[in-house]
Amino acid sequence: MTSGYRATLELVLRSLGRPNDSVWYEDPGYLLARGFLAETGVQLIPVPVNEEGIDVERGTQLDAQARFALVTPSHQSPLGHTLSLARRMALLDWAEQASNWIVEDDYASEFRYLGRPLRALKSRDRHDHVIYCGTFSKVMFSGLRLAYTVVPERAVERVGRVARSMNAGSPTLLQAALADFIEQRHFARHLKRMRTLYAARRVLIVRALEQAFGERLAVELPQGGIQFAAQFIEGPDGPVDDVAVAARAREAGVAVLPLSIWYANGRMRRTPRGLVMGFANVADAGEAGRFALTLCECLAG
Repeated sequence: MTSGYRATLELVLRSLGRPNDSVWYEDPGYLLARGFLAETGVQLIPVPVNEEGIDVERGTQLDAQARFALVTPSHQSPLGHTLSLARRMALLDWAEQASNWIVEDDYASEFRYLGRPLRALKSRDRHDHVIYCGTFSKVMFSGLRLAYTVVPERAVERVGRVARSMNAGSPTLLQAALADFIEQRHFARHLKRMRTLYAARRVLIVRALEQAFGERLAVELPQGGIQFAAQFIEGPDGPVDDVAVAARAREAGVAVLPLSIWYANGRMRRTPRGLVMGFANVADAGEAGRFALTLCECLAG
């Protein structure tokens, strides 16, 4: 148990990392993790992502001997794609051949709105190369700094020793309370209720954006998670300055992030421009409409 994904990454790097390690990182990929990894001094290898998830073949071309690969297979952050079966098997094959580690960040798999929840990449790990990471802050509330990692058996002793020296865990009282919450089946009921609620809210926000922006914004109904990325359509004046749009939105009281900053080369002309936004707090159609209109006004300047 750890206090969050950042603490989990620190634990993994301290336990299993080596000096001058290189790390595959999804491009675009999770901002906070990228910032933390840059601070640790590891060499980040941005590996492109498409509709099938991380491009394993391209990653191998860039650095076949990378020590770690950080991935979000169930709901790619921020694009929302699901890692395809072919890519999953290729990633596992790479880890086995290189004898390296895959860090699976399964941060929102509980919220799947089409079909049953997806099986984790870890479930296909036959050779103990996947370090599975999950969190309760996304499914409960963000103030609950409680996360966990499932470590391959061959690394348990080493990771446990480092964890004790770091004091990386979460308060025992919180763990005990959550354990009771799960054992008494409140957690399962909570997930079912939230999954139904969020499924409806994602429809509200997507419809509102489509109505407000028309053809100026490409937005697809997210299949899972509690956030999604919408991409601006480039007009005759060139790419939209999504950083400026997001800044104006924050001034107007709307919390969104520019899509371009999730990319390693965020300010290049060819970098996709758009907005990354959550929908869990959109209460009704009226609020979704106001949200979309505010963003539309921010685009106009």
